[in-house]
Amino acid sequence: MELARRTIDAQTDAGPNEDGIHTMGAAVMAADYRMFAGVNLYHFTGGPCAELVALGAARAQGARQMRCIVAVGNHGRGVIGPCGRDRQVFVDYYPTMRVIVPTPEGLRSVLAADLMPLVQRWTPEAGMNGLDPSLYQDPETAGPPIIRFNPRYLDVVRSGAKTKTTRFRDPARLGPARLVFESDPEVVLSAEVTDIRHCPVTDLTDQDAQAEGLTTAAELRDVLKGHYPDLAGTDEVDVITFQVNDQTGAA
Repeated sequence: MELARRTIDAQTDAGPNEDGIHTMGAAVMAADYRMFAGVNLYHFTGGPCAELVALGAARAQGARQMRCIVAVGNHGRGVIGPCGRDRQVFVDYYPTMRVIVPTPEGLRSVLAADLMPLVQRWTPEAGMNGLDPSLYQDPETAGPPIIRFNPRYLDVVRSGAKTKTTRFRDPARLGPARLVFESDPEVVLSAEVTDIRHCPVTDLTDQDAQAEGLTTAAELRDVLKGHYPDLAGTDEVDVITFQVNDQTGAA
């Protein structure tokens, strides 16, 4: 939301209570956690909404799977729900993307497919189709749990140099897992989570750091601070030990 707000506040061409060409900002998060922004382009023939511009920007940078999207009005108008056309686009191309919408009870995050109950999904190949519930299965829940990594860790994880990952407020569970590194093409390694240790940040050891391809616990804490800027020394983290089963992965 903050990215969408900053974008439209910086780029709007209209004053408070004025009409303009650029009055809405949107931000979309891709499956690999990259963020992309856009502003609307009003035109009487039907210029694109900010959400569609943001989705186009994401695609231009190689993102193919989207995690969530939000639109914000200029001059402090807050989150504004997508129009009917946008909802149809979301359902057709990203039915499991989450959409942040305002409600009488406050902001909610809902699946795009849930914005249009009993909708018929359109595809370029087949046109309008009947409702197929299988199309709306969330890939996050289809198969072993996903543990996401920055793409720069792919080589050290695949080689076995990195066998642990330390997470803050990002729970995992013992057993089979899918290690995901990027979204286009999505690289997935089959793995087994063999141990999860809960401990304060201050209790991380040099051995933990070395299992992550680092040297010292202090270095590991610095890396974690880069990933989690709000992390404090008294916070608890999960030290997840895993074993990669598939050294090649699927792309």
